[in-house]
Amino acid sequence: MTDSKSSNSLKLMGTATKLVRGGTKRSHFKETSEAIFMNSGFVYDTAEEAAGRFKGENDGYIYSRYANPTLSMFEERVTLLEGAGAARGTASGMAAVNASLMSMLKAGDHVVAPKALFGSIIYIIEQILPRFGVGITLVDGTDLDHWAKAIRPETAVVFLETPSNPTLEIVDIGAVSELAHKVGAKVIVDNVFATPIFQKPLTLGADIVVYSATKHMDGQGRCLGGVVLSDEEFIEETLFPYLKHTGPALSPFNAWNILKGLETLELRVNKQTDNAEELADFLANCKGIKRVIYPGREDHPQFALGKQQMSRGSTLIAFEVEGGQEKAFQMLNRLKLIDISNNLGDSKSLITHPSTTTHSSVSDEMKAQLGIGGGLLRLSVGLETADDLINDLGAALD
Repeated sequence: MTDSKSSNSLKLMGTATKLVRGGTKRSHFKETSEAIFMNSGFVYDTAEEAAGRFKGENDGYIYSRYANPTLSMFEERVTLLEGAGAARGTASGMAAVNASLMSMLKAGDHVVAPKALFGSIIYIIEQILPRFGVGITLVDGTDLDHWAKAIRPETAVVFLETPSNPTLEIVDIGAVSELAHKVGAKVIVDNVFATPIFQKPLTLGADIVVYSATKHMDGQGRCLGGVVLSDEEFIEETLFPYLKHTGPALSPFNAWNILKGLETLELRVNKQTDNAEELADFLANCKGIKRVIYPGREDHPQFALGKQQMSRGSTLIAFEVEGGQEKAFQMLNRLKLIDISNNLGDSKSLITHPSTTTHSSVSDEMKAQLGIGGGLLRLSVGLETADDLINDLGAALD
């Protein structure tokens, strides 16, 4: 296989060019679109070649659980987009989160994370890590004093998502990274809500970035996928051995879907954000809406920080309906265009009631602390005509 364009030359080019051309490899057939290599294994011309491949003495593929040409194209393209040293794909976003943590933590280590996290991430941090002797501390992610008090010499990892799911809290990546690095801790940022188009955590001080590639990168409801990005040393020496031997491999078909999704990522999320800005302003002026949370609005509690870290407010809106869960459910059930779903980052607009779905496993006490009440809804804005979405929301609220 040959590279259609070298990575070094593409590094100097624009985002759109990287998303269309990055990582493309062509077989001897010289295909235009990237090929799907739907195979589990590979063959060798000689026994000596096989032995050398396993020793690392010659380049090439061994097994698709380790690496695959289609996965390599996806990983190289997203590496160029993020400005990272290297990347590895995983079967899902949660596989990426789990691998980024478990590949480097050991008994006696300590993890600090904000309370405002996706429900499954809270489960890993609160329920799984302590089983292996890892200490945890959860903090108010918006309060730097809380971070400073929680981070201690044995802290090995700081994990955060910003904006958070579902209340769109913003964490100061640079300031938290500075505190973490003083004790030698690695900083992992879940950048799903902001997308790599609007926020670059590695340039702000983070060490590792994780994504559910299901959201935005594929962004069309077709498949699951995840990816971890960092410097080449962490990816190849710490993360890859863990992935290789535990097996959360991304399928070649899913890698191809996401690879093709990346071609239109910049176009899609900018249009979705155009729509989100209109919808956030509309909702803020609707009767029956208690509050609207959107990073692109000046009434967001951390608007200044968001503007400093993110180039745009992105595709997610949170808003609270007066009357609690009963009124929120009534509104959801009246929607004709927007779909009720727990997914996000899709080309179709999707709305979620976090308290009873994505965060249903979170304790009532924690939900109260995080502001995840019965009236809170999370809206992932899609590519539909903005006026149609406004009319749907307006009719459901009326």
